[in-house]
Amino acid sequence: MKLLSEDPANYRDAPTEAIRRILESETGRVFRKGEKVDASCVESIRMGTTVATNALLERKGEPTVLLITKGFKDLLHIGNQSRPNLFDLSVTLPDTIYEEVIEVNERLYLDRDNCQIDLSKFRQVTGINGESLRVVQSLDLEQLESELKRVYDRGLQSVAVVLMHSYVYPKHELKLCPELHCLRGRLFDSTIKRYLDNFESGFRDLYKHTRVQFMQSDGGLSPVDQFSGSRAILSGPAGGVVGYAFSLYESPESKSSTKAVKSQGCDPLIGFDMGGTSTDVSRYAGSLEHVFECTTAGITIQAPQLDVNTVAAGGGSRLFFRSGLFVVGPESAGANPGPACYRKGGPLTVTDANLVLNRLIPDFFPKIFGPKEINSQISPQRMTMEEVALGFIKVANESMCRPIRALTQGKGYDTSKHVLACFGGAGGQHACAIAQSLGMNKIVVHKYAGILSAYGMAIADAVVESQLPLNLVYSRSNFERIRNSFESQLNQVSVPKLQSQGFIAEDIEVELYLNLRYDKTDCSIMVPSSDVSTPFKALSVENGMLECFEKRFSEKYKLDFGFSIPDRDIIVDDVRIRAIGKTRIPANQTDSVFGLSSELKPQQTVDCFYNEGNYSTNVYLIEEIPSDYELMGPCIIIDKLNTILLEPRCSAVIDQSRNVVISVPKPQPKAILSQSEAKTLVDFVELSIFSHRFMSIAEQMGRVLQKTAISTNIKERLDFSCAMFGPDGGLVANAPHIPVHLGAMQETVRYQMEALKANLNEGDVILTNHPLCGGSHLPDFTVITPVFVEEPKSRGIKKPVFFVASRGHHADIGGITPGSMPPFSTQLAEEGAIFESFKLVEKGVFQEESLVAKLKEPAGKVPGSSGSRNIRDNIADVKAQIAANNKGIGLIKGLIEEYSLEIVQAYMEHIRSNAEVAVRNVLKELHVKTGGRVLTCEDKLDNGAVIKTSITIDGESGSAVIDFQGTSSELHGNQCAPKAVCMSALIYCLRSLVKYDIPLNQGCLQPVDVRIPTRCLLDPGPNTAVVGGNVTTSQRIVDVVLKAFQACGDSQGLNSKSSRLGDKNARSFGNYTLCFLNGRSGIHTHMTNTRITDPEILEKYYPVILEEFRLRDDNSGGEGVFRGGEGVVRCLKFREPVTLSLLTERRVLSPRGMNGGSPAKCGENLLVRQDSSVLYLGPKTSIQVCPGDKLVLKTPGGGGFGDPKRANWEVGSDIEKVSVVQPTGSVHQYKLIQESA
Repeated sequence: MKLLSEDPANYRDAPTEAIRRILESETGRVFRKGEKVDASCVESIRMGTTVATNALLERKGEPTVLLITKGFKDLLHIGNQSRPNLFDLSVTLPDTIYEEVIEVNERLYLDRDNCQIDLSKFRQVTGINGESLRVVQSLDLEQLESELKRVYDRGLQSVAVVLMHSYVYPKHELKLCPELHCLRGRLFDSTIKRYLDNFESGFRDLYKHTRVQFMQSDGGLSPVDQFSGSRAILSGPAGGVVGYAFSLYESPESKSSTKAVKSQGCDPLIGFDMGGTSTDVSRYAGSLEHVFECTTAGITIQAPQLDVNTVAAGGGSRLFFRSGLFVVGPESAGANPGPACYRKGGPLTVTDANLVLNRLIPDFFPKIFGPKEINSQISPQRMTMEEVALGFIKVANESMCRPIRALTQGKGYDTSKHVLACFGGAGGQHACAIAQSLGMNKIVVHKYAGILSAYGMAIADAVVESQLPLNLVYSRSNFERIRNSFESQLNQVSVPKLQSQGFIAEDIEVELYLNLRYDKTDCSIMVPSSDVSTPFKALSVENGMLECFEKRFSEKYKLDFGFSIPDRDIIVDDVRIRAIGKTRIPANQTDSVFGLSSELKPQQTVDCFYNEGNYSTNVYLIEEIPSDYELMGPCIIIDKLNTILLEPRCSAVIDQSRNVVISVPKPQPKAILSQSEAKTLVDFVELSIFSHRFMSIAEQMGRVLQKTAISTNIKERLDFSCAMFGPDGGLVANAPHIPVHLGAMQETVRYQMEALKANLNEGDVILTNHPLCGGSHLPDFTVITPVFVEEPKSRGIKKPVFFVASRGHHADIGGITPGSMPPFSTQLAEEGAIFESFKLVEKGVFQEESLVAKLKEPAGKVPGSSGSRNIRDNIADVKAQIAANNKGIGLIKGLIEEYSLEIVQAYMEHIRSNAEVAVRNVLKELHVKTGGRVLTCEDKLDNGAVIKTSITIDGESGSAVIDFQGTSSELHGNQCAPKAVCMSALIYCLRSLVKYDIPLNQGCLQPVDVRIPTRCLLDPGPNTAVVGGNVTTSQRIVDVVLKAFQACGDSQGLNSKSSRLGDKNARSFGNYTLCFLNGRSGIHTHMTNTRITDPEILEKYYPVILEEFRLRDDNSGGEGVFRGGEGVVRCLKFREPVTLSLLTERRVLSPRGMNGGSPAKCGENLLVRQDSSVLYLGPKTSIQVCPGDKLVLKTPGGGGFGDPKRANWEVGSDIEKVSVVQPTGSVHQYKLIQESA
């Protein structure tokens, strides 16, 4: 049974009404509507709910007050300070999920062996993981009493508590508020409680007779009294994953163990759940795949969740034609007004396209638009209505293929070896095309595809998760502590909770995990003791079991990252237990239909449009199709809850369990076009698909680089970029990873093509980092590999037809300071090893000896300079970059094999043209808005150097001349920006002016003539130091260009760079204001988007204590109709003597406002000595600090916008309010981390 979740005209609560109707149907008794339902005949109710998710999305949780350690009141507002969309100048972020903050007067310090601050006077305590801490400030409850009474009187009765280091020592939190343990879990519990109370009110004596359980995000059931908001976010999708995993992966004959299933050779499954607004993608290969951190509606939730990846392509996804591209989503029509076919004035959607193609039967859906309407709105050329509709379907399919490729190919699995498990109301209409595009030859559409989430809950097991932090070295000497931790969690938490639900020991199985990582790395892996759960009665946590964790960790680490580190200690961060109460409900039940007529007659026949053209398509009802009866496509199979489209050349059989099993043939070869035809005949549908495919290549290269690199910078901070280039060296696709890398590698590739010319052979790989060769700064190593392919009519001669490149930041390459980022370098050689056109691999042979010699070279060049201080990591990382390039080469060759070289290169040019058209359109609009005048702007660095630009736009062609004449000559010091960095800043600015997604390639710069004077600040000589220009001057270039375009006021204009002992330890903050919007406070801007280190992690691994981290409260943002955002205050106390290096800007000259808005306040760098004396450090310095000294870093605010005396300013007047589907899952999480590296 399926009901609308809300239908107040017919019932008050959908679950209650569904139960009432089922009881009437099954018992024959009358249960009157509106009266309480007698629950005495109901043994069990299992439910999922979107209440917590909706409360999070809509910010409608219980009004809450946040209690947080003093000094950190704005910590959750600041978050990790990265912005979710690199090119969104408005920095649109959800509101905080609390209404008021109360700072709690309490503080704990971690004990550290190397700490030279005397902490002996403070009470020592031991954390739950054995770590030692000092109670520097005991919990002051008296201080809180009046504050709590004040907010209680205001109606805030929900309290959330977040105290520093409570994950180790929770006693302060528990003493303060025993009912609460974390903000994100408890905030929505009151919302869920109201929902449960409302549900219970529809029954008589519900809990007296009935076991009520809720599906959790981790795929397990929880009793109603243990159900919490943080574990309910994926309640609905989790049911669907359990449904297909437990019923389709295992043998139809019996619900056997995972091990037995594997012996039968079961193929892994890809879950494909397409609904009305989005599509959920997941993977199952014998065990549920979990993630332990995800971001939903801007809130990071750390709790076990199934790895369900949401992509914004569903039946209600809106259709657009933008600058020559077919675009599907992420905007959604929603339920109201819904698709155009609902006749409520809604926009065109995927559902409408399927209806036009007759893939939804017209008897059930009203006819809508005719050829004129759809073609006038969308069609870029003479295309029929059906061709346009099919084009959008193809693009929607490709957008759904991308996360599937990331879940499989991105993790080293062959996509074609998987079975597509299809469910959801819209999945059956797209499954054949999706499988064919991915090379999959089998689809299974579950018999309960339309209600699989509910079915999954019916067969799910009860689960109790528990986790305990340890922080131990994995060694035999610590086995006893590990064993005791497992046993205490089992006997005191996990098993008793299941037993309280009525499970006996025989029905309990246990999965044991250790959260392990190599010492001095941040990347931990949750490692199970075995592939299958262990019966609790047979469980024995002995040394033999514990010994297996090391081997399994090494194997999994090597599988995920391509190597292991055998000489490194393994750290146990946590023990985790997943206790499972087996419900033993059979997942597969034979439900065959035999004895029907051997001649199956269709209900009707319709004309459907496919790639091959119009076909007469029979329509069948699934209940009339006998089991094992083979159907040949094309045909449509109608179920009560979904429609299945069997495309031409596909075949289907209904199996014994009434699932639809579809066989998919290999795709037919693409039509061969001549070179001239490929260049002139543009298929706008294929253009949109190639946009996805090219970007997917760059993304998968990045996955390989991250997996195979060894250094923290690349593997964990993800400070790298990958891209592909055409035969002319022009950028084709650059995954938007690091803003300062955008477009810069194009200059690098072209330089090498010109420098090497005929001396570039198949099997060669080039390494370069010189700014003159298109480099950003020396630590950024760029590895370039040509893609040699035999061109048609070339008589066996291979030529470079594409190039692939990867740029990664190496932690140390020598120079005068560790980390190769000296604050006072004056010549390039002081910043490390220099590579211009170095053949890293020559004709297939890795040149390790020559590479090592070059890495050692700085030691003999400059007094006080050293060669690379970690050559092993340098070698490992360049090998990882080579591996990433090889991945790109393989994918490009596969694309050429699928389409032909002529077509791939032609669409490369078409994609560039698409980006060019988008930028030209923006420039035309700006020309009109600015009255055609020359746009000018100049600004100064703190040292007085000028950056000046004038922009002349040709309104007719949409082109522009951007001239930096008047910019200062090159500087003494390291603040000159290489030309490649200037080009990156320009491509960032131009891309940010386009209000929708476009391909990021050479076309963005095509309409622009950039004129930079030689030997100036933005194009220095070959020996000029540049490390500061990459991180500070690049920001000022963006400020100048965007202000000239009248886009936004000044940002903080820097990447505040602070280093200690030479480590790259960036701490950057910024904010700016967009026209018609207030500026966001405490956020990264423009050319940087790094994630700030969590305060507890910072104190754990660095010799500092973070005393304060908050927004400035001195009106640092510029005044105006729309205020600039506030800067931040960050106070670090040093535990030991360190060398402090600062490379900052906007400490002398303020960020300016725009259109009458006031400037912001400058930043400030102060050193507070132990004797309380204060030293002003200035914008750039390197100084020795002592234990107990404090660095107080105040970042600038953002410039204000608008003269308050002017009237008629309207907030957000140029922003369309639309429903946008938010992606989730590990693929999206990886993208967020990558873009905030």
